Amino acid sequence: MFTGIVEEVGRVASLSEYRLVIQAETVLEDVHEGDSISVNGACLTVVEFGSGSFAVDLAPETLRRTSLGQVGPGSAVNLERALAAHDRMGGHIVQGHVDGTGDITGITPEADCFILEIETPTSLTPYIVEKGFIAVDGISLTVVQSSEPRFTISVIPFTMQHTNLREREVGDKVNLEADILAKYVESLLAARFA
Repeated sequence: MFTGIVEEVGRVASLSEYRLVIQAETVLEDVHEGDSISVNGACLTVVEFGSGSFAVDLAPETLRRTSLGQVGPGSAVNLERALAAHDRMGGHIVQGHVDGTGDITGITPEADCFILEIETPTSLTPYIVEKGFIAVDGISLTVVQSSEPRFTISVIPFTMQHTNLREREVGDKVNLEADILAKYVESLLAARFA
C-alpha cells in the first residue's frame, strides 16, 4: 500500500523487454530484494539493486495496463516506497494497481498552480468525482472537476517541482488509479441489488 506522496523522481536507465532499471537514491536507502516500490503508480517488486539503481520485472499485464512500456532511458518516473505501519498517511490509500491510462489534454496556468485536464477511459469515469481522490502516475491528487470523459486536477508548485509532472506535455499518457473505496462501494451495491 502507498499514499501517493512521491518520495523522489528517478530516471530510467534502461528498459528491455520485461525488465526496467531505474536510477534512484532515496528509495534505495533501506531497499531489499522483494520490496515493493511504486513506479509511476504501479506497484513493482525490486528484483535487483545496486549503488544508485534498482531493477523491476514488468509482467505483460503491467505493460498492457500502464504507460511503462513507453518510457525510455532518461524518462522521469515517480517513486514511492511502500507505506510502513508507523508512517503518516499524507495522501490517500493507493494500492499501486493501475486501472488504466489517461491522456493529458490540457495544461493551463492558474495563479502559481497548473490545471491539468486528463481524458480517461469511460470505464473509470464512475469513480472520478469532484473533490474525490485519484492517483495520477502514483501522485495522490484531488479532482477539481469531472465531466465525462475528462477530469481536471489542480497541481500546486511543490507537486509540480517534485514529481514527473514538470516534464509532462499535452498528449502524454499517465497512469490512473481510481479511489479503491469507490470501487468497493460499487461492488457491494451491485451484489446487493443484483
